[in-house]
Amino acid sequence: MTTEFLTCISLTRRLYDQLLEPVCEHYGITRMELDILLFLHNHPGHDTATDIIKIRHLTKSHVSSSIKTLEEQGYLEKFYQGSNGKTIHLKVTDKAAEILAGGLKAQKAFSNLVFQNFSDEQIANMEKNLKRLTDNVQTALAGGKKHGL
Repeated sequence: MTTEFLTCISLTRRLYDQLLEPVCEHYGITRMELDILLFLHNHPGHDTATDIIKIRHLTKSHVSSSIKTLEEQGYLEKFYQGSNGKTIHLKVTDKAAEILAGGLKAQKAFSNLVFQNFSDEQIANMEKNLKRLTDNVQTALAGGKKHGL
């Protein structure tokens, strides 16, 4: 089970990378920049750098530098919400629409390839089990290096 599971993780990541890399090359952006644009599109209501860092488990420095580049290229706008002048929110601009469409098309192709020959019920069960696995891993990581080894 462990070998099969680890192989699946590795191959899944490789396939996802293969599908997204041409989008990055075509538009001259980094993978982190594309990931940020896709995150903001796919996670409405989670529109701060902190959200991206916490949910995607990315490093603050990489996220910050990528956000800066995306803003300079006109693909992202920063804004304050309401009277809160402390938290900076992020919005994907219309200029990024074509890039976003390419990234979403790659994500759709990934889902179609990975979940082919699975029923809707099997996919729903897999999502529940993956949620449980994620929770277990997060709990183990929160415990530090105390894994009984």
